[in-house]
Amino acid sequence: MKVTIHKLFEYFIETAAAEPPECFIGFSFARPPRLKDFLADLDPELSLDWNGASFLGLPALRNRVLDQAGLSDLSPDDVLITAGTAEANYLLFRQLLASGDEIITETPGWPQAGNIAKSIGARLVEVPRDESQGWHLDPQAVARAITPRTRMIFLTNPNNPTGRLIPESDLRALADLAERHGIWLVVDEVYAGLEWVGHRMPSVAGMTRFGITTGSVSKALGLQGLRTGWMICQSPQVICDAMILRENGSEIMNILGEHIAEVALRPDRLAGSLAQARKDGAATLDRLEAFVDGQARLGWHRPEAGLIGLARVEGTDGESLARALLQPPYRTFLLPGSAYGLPQHVRIGAGGGPEARLEEGLGRLSALLCSGQI
Repeated sequence: MKVTIHKLFEYFIETAAAEPPECFIGFSFARPPRLKDFLADLDPELSLDWNGASFLGLPALRNRVLDQAGLSDLSPDDVLITAGTAEANYLLFRQLLASGDEIITETPGWPQAGNIAKSIGARLVEVPRDESQGWHLDPQAVARAITPRTRMIFLTNPNNPTGRLIPESDLRALADLAERHGIWLVVDEVYAGLEWVGHRMPSVAGMTRFGITTGSVSKALGLQGLRTGWMICQSPQVICDAMILRENGSEIMNILGEHIAEVALRPDRLAGSLAQARKDGAATLDRLEAFVDGQARLGWHRPEAGLIGLARVEGTDGESLARALLQPPYRTFLLPGSAYGLPQHVRIGAGGGPEARLEEGLGRLSALLCSGQI
């Protein structure tokens, strides 16, 4: 079955095809570094052929992936390098789901799961997060959704798009469910590393043989242009099958992306990059919270992690607000909550650095909300 476009990507395409916005209230990644920041650590004689060592990805990078995830007791052979988290998820959906299977996911959540599941002919079973409880996900609700046809549970932690964390006790309850029922539990950790409440949650790949962790250097490190991510799984068959499918798509990974990602994940460098991203992100989230608190028509639950959250809009729907904000004189990008199936919300973000012109964008959003036009 044909893969259809989801609302989020459709809105991005439509926006990109129009006159570029001047300000952005919605970037989901830390300020991107520049290539010059890595040149001193790159060998100018580096061959731009594949890594020549392993089809799973650069061995040194796979070790770094395990270290940053707190899974150093696993083997580098439990890691497959992919073209970002999105490809890692795609490979898993395609290899582990078949027509007639069921996949449980959260709502709101990353819409990729639903689109790929439908194209396979799998049935999507959605478990709502509770907005009144700060977008909490109830593990018991996930348990009640399991049937004999369930093959996978797919979640994001931190949640995309609310920034809510699944606490460790709930993660372990979900891992127990996966173990007991023989269900794959895939947790997308692309936003991990920027926690504002407590510490980074443990990776599910270390909790159960059915746990699979996906992630990348895209968000917390601002390196989404590298298209370098991974999956971590204790099953050699899952890793092998995903590698084979990848060979029919993106094929072997880009060597420059692998090497830059390995440099970015070196412990000292990673610690410094995350410290700066946390400093910048915390200050910007404080500003966003003050802005939302000062707007009678907006309300939100501040993210526990990551750089994006959902704000509820009163008096109009989120898409009408976002589209009006794109028009002159505002020229400001805001992602409507309809991209996540929540028409009364908008997604606001604290990422992108000064280039996002966030402060100016907030002023324009305030002017529109107070204008009486919507």
